[in-house]
Amino acid sequence: MKFGVVVFPGSNCDEDMVYVLRDIMKQETVKLWHKNTDLEGCTHIVLPGGFSYGDYLRSGAIARFSPIMQSVVEHANKGGFLFGVCNGFQILCEAGLLPGALLHNDSRKFICKNVYIQAQNNTTQVTSKVPAKKALKIPIAHGEGKYFADADTLKKMNDNGQILFRYCDENGDINATANPNGATENIAGVCNAGKNVFGMMPHPERAADKELFNEDGRFLFESILN
Repeated sequence: MKFGVVVFPGSNCDEDMVYVLRDIMKQETVKLWHKNTDLEGCTHIVLPGGFSYGDYLRSGAIARFSPIMQSVVEHANKGGFLFGVCNGFQILCEAGLLPGALLHNDSRKFICKNVYIQAQNNTTQVTSKVPAKKALKIPIAHGEGKYFADADTLKKMNDNGQILFRYCDENGDINATANPNGATENIAGVCNAGKNVFGMMPHPERAADKELFNEDGRFLFESILN
């Protein structure tokens, strides 16, 4: 198992992700520069958060065309593990590797705060170790985090178990008040039909260190290693 964290111009959560994977989870981890096409033998690819290319046009719209993305797409199409967080999630949607799109928050403001999310199943590579019904406290930091997909797509995703996380309150109740950005059906994270490509807006890497007094995000990383 070898992790590769892709670095785009404007990425700013790459060091956080590398720290958690390498120093906390004790996994072999390397950075992959966006202009290269060699994945360096990595079995697990991660697209971190940030503001790739300044979020011009739309968040992730330019990064989707970076040279390394051709290799990332090929990796995913072969069934390889691929995980995008925040801006990484936006890039995966722009690349067509995940269904749906990330729109501007209903408030039209950048939101940076702790929220609660609940795993919708424990059958995927990123949720297998997440306790059922537990409200995980995970931070968000985004201006375009409102997940949207049309009704037919949502039905297929729900039927196929592709909804990973929904925003909830601290008691685990999924309601409109707990939805920070107006996301359709309170959706905070999804996967593809093949269940090897995963994306979410909250930042588990920012909640995986005891020094931060919050390790809820470790459940996701333990799931991946599991």
